[in-house]
Amino acid sequence: MLEQLFGSKTRVRLLMLMLNNPEKSYFLREIARTLGMQLNSIRREVGNLEKNGIIRSVAKAGGEKEKNKQQNKKYYSINTDSVIFAELKALFLKGQLLLEKKLIREIEKISQVYYLVLTGNFVGLEKGSTDLLLVGKVNRNEMHRIVRKFEKELNRQVNFTVMSLKEFRYRKDITDKFLYDILENKKIVIIDKLRCI
Repeated sequence: MLEQLFGSKTRVRLLMLMLNNPEKSYFLREIARTLGMQLNSIRREVGNLEKNGIIRSVAKAGGEKEKNKQQNKKYYSINTDSVIFAELKALFLKGQLLLEKKLIREIEKISQVYYLVLTGNFVGLEKGSTDLLLVGKVNRNEMHRIVRKFEKELNRQVNFTVMSLKEFRYRKDITDKFLYDILENKKIVIIDKLRCI
């Protein structure tokens, strides 16, 4: 959806990367490598966004080898002082919510879900043990395919955990640390049919 709105897949992925990491600065090759895109298209989009004040650049001195060559690397980051920064962030957050809904619909098609929660990166817990917990019956190969596709759209890795109902109950009974970290931390419960069975 955002690609149609912004007219460029590269621009959307670039903005998503920078809006999700506003404190970080990137050099061009790093952006191209992270996004898996051509350097020239990244250079063009960065130039356009910099002209419009959405991205800013900073020259930083390189390592010892580069000091000898008298070279400075140019790093880019999102301009948090831009007048439209807050609106862009909100728009991309809404776009991410739509992607999450799409992911959930896809998962529901390939599985019998008793319990599904989004945690970890979905709720701002960077050091969470997993990003998605699914309890139920699922085709794991299909689940991997769906999550990999979603990772490309979202521009970041998604760690997921699948448990059978029996394994979930066993782990809950023995007060499994991994499971209780999920259950007691910040999360978004999407499906909870455990009380019904």
